[in-house]
Amino acid sequence: MMNEEVDDEEWFNVRGPSKSSRKRESSQLQDLGELLMALSKEQLERLDLPEALFEAVRVGQGITAHGGLQRQRKYIGKLIRNLDPEPIREGLQALKGETSDLIRVQHQAERWRDRMIGEGDEAINAFVSAYGDTERQKLRQWVRDALRERDRMAPPRAARLLFKYLRDVLSNEEAIEGISADEAEGS
Repeated sequence: MMNEEVDDEEWFNVRGPSKSSRKRESSQLQDLGELLMALSKEQLERLDLPEALFEAVRVGQGITAHGGLQRQRKYIGKLIRNLDPEPIREGLQALKGETSDLIRVQHQAERWRDRMIGEGDEAINAFVSAYGDTERQKLRQWVRDALRERDRMAPPRAARLLFKYLRDVLSNEEAIEGISADEAEGS
């Protein structure tokens, strides 16, 4: 009589992954597809997806009926199953990082705008000394206009222009800091 020892893992996985594990994987891939459908066209293009998947996601973005949307989700999950999903996940993480950087810059610009409108020249001088390449006269004019608009209860046109300018300056500063950090790592 042969007495072969078969370890439990080999014994139970004779037929491959269980139905439950296949369903979990399918559901995860469908969720990944749903994340893709939530992106804008520009963000999708930056992910460099295969053409069939890109088109399926774009079609899914236009579907409003619940049943049709569920079918499209499953189809997108099936397409992703035939690919390596890791580059897609990494691309989504990179986009998420860019989004959080953008939000941080916008909050910074809002704080500077509010500070300039509240404190006037003192805050403008602080901003100009912190971010050298700015136009002090533009900042002063927009702050004066924003104060007038606030007093008249007019739409905050000047405050919006001030915010956009500050956001652009801060975004450029972020880009320069990122390049400097990359150069330092490369040295």
